[in-house]
Amino acid sequence: MHANLRPVSVIGTGMIKFGKHRDLTVPGLAQPAVRDALREANLEPKQIEAIYAGTATSGWMPGQRVARDTGMSGVPVVNCENACSSSATAFREAWVAVAAGLYDYVLVFGVEQLTKLGGGTLPLDQDDIEVSNGMVMPALYAMRAQRYLHDYGATERDLAEVAVKARRHGALNPDAQFRTETTVEEVLASRRIADPLTLLQCCPTGDGAAAVVICPTERASAHSDRPVKVLGSHLASGKYIPGFRDMTTPEITSRCSSELYEETGIGPEDIDVLECHDAFTIAELLYYEALGLCPRGEAVRLLRDGTTSLGGRVPVNPSGGLLSKGHPVGASGAAQIVEIVRQLQGRCGSRQVEGAKVGLTHVTGGGTSGFDHGACAIHLFGT
Repeated sequence: MHANLRPVSVIGTGMIKFGKHRDLTVPGLAQPAVRDALREANLEPKQIEAIYAGTATSGWMPGQRVARDTGMSGVPVVNCENACSSSATAFREAWVAVAAGLYDYVLVFGVEQLTKLGGGTLPLDQDDIEVSNGMVMPALYAMRAQRYLHDYGATERDLAEVAVKARRHGALNPDAQFRTETTVEEVLASRRIADPLTLLQCCPTGDGAAAVVICPTERASAHSDRPVKVLGSHLASGKYIPGFRDMTTPEITSRCSSELYEETGIGPEDIDVLECHDAFTIAELLYYEALGLCPRGEAVRLLRDGTTSLGGRVPVNPSGGLLSKGHPVGASGAAQIVEIVRQLQGRCGSRQVEGAKVGLTHVTGGGTSGFDHGACAIHLFGT
C-alpha cells in the first residue's frame, strides 16, 4: 500500500441475476444492483459524491443515465471502457480517488446488455490485423489450449473438468446464468467451437449488472457491521510484443499479480478464495500458474486433487465463474468483487468458503494484435 493513501473499505454490494434480459434497458439492468448496494451501505443517493461506471458496449454516458434514474444526477461521473476489465478498472479508479481523499462515498457499477448484439463472438476491431485474419476470442483460446496440451501433457478431459467444476459451483449461486451441473462426457459431447474447445467450455454471453459502494475505512463501521478492506489494487496494460508470443504464458497477468503482491506484501500463499477470468476452460488453468498458485505446467494437478474446488485449499470461482455465471463483459469485474466481498463476509450459503480472510479478483480484457491482453485488473480484499 502506498504510504500517502488512506485505507478504503467496501460497505455495500448489489447484483442482479445474469442472463438474457432483452426486455430491459441498460439503466434498467443497473438500477436494482445500484439500489441494493446503497441500501446495504445505509446511504441515501444524495450522499454519493462520485460514480465510476464500467461498460464495454452500452453506448454513451451509461453512468449519467443510471445516476439520473436513481437520484444521483449532478455528481461527477467517470465512464470506463476497458473491454472485459471495464468495471474492474472503474473500481481501481474509484479506489484511487477515495484513498487519495478526493471523495468519501463513491459508487462503482458495471453493466452490459450483450443480447442486443444478436449473439455470436464479441465484435472486435476489424482494422486489427489478427482480428481480420480470424483471431476472435474462441480461436485465440483454442490455440492456447492446443499448445498447453502439447507442452504439459494435459488432456481434453482435464479441460472439461474445469467446466464441470464451474457448473458445480454455479449450481449453488442464485445469480448465475447456468444453475445445473454437468459431466465430463456432456462437456466433451457438446458442439465443437474451436478445437479443442466445445460449447460448454466457452463462457455464455448475456446481460447483467453489479455494484459496490466504497468509503474510507475509518468511516466504514458506521455503515456496515461487516465492511471488507481493499488491501490492494493494480491495473496493467499489455506490452506490445511483435512476432512470436508464448501462448501458454499470460504475461500481463503474471506481471500485474507480481507487482500487486510486491506492493501489498501479500502472496498467493495467503489467498483463501479467488475469482479469475475463466472465459474459456483453458484460461482458468493458465491463470492458476500466472497468479502464482502453482509452478508452470502444474495447473492440472490443482484441478485434479480438488485444491481449487469448494472445500479445497484455495477455491477458485466459487460463484461459478464466467463459465457458469455468464460474462456480460462490462459487469464481470464488479460481479467478481461482489462475490469476494460476500465470501469474506460469510454470506454465500452453500458455496461459502469457510474461514476466508483474504480474497482476490482478476480480470483481463481486450484482444489486440501484439498483446497478450490489452488490460488486466487485480484487486485484493481482506477482513
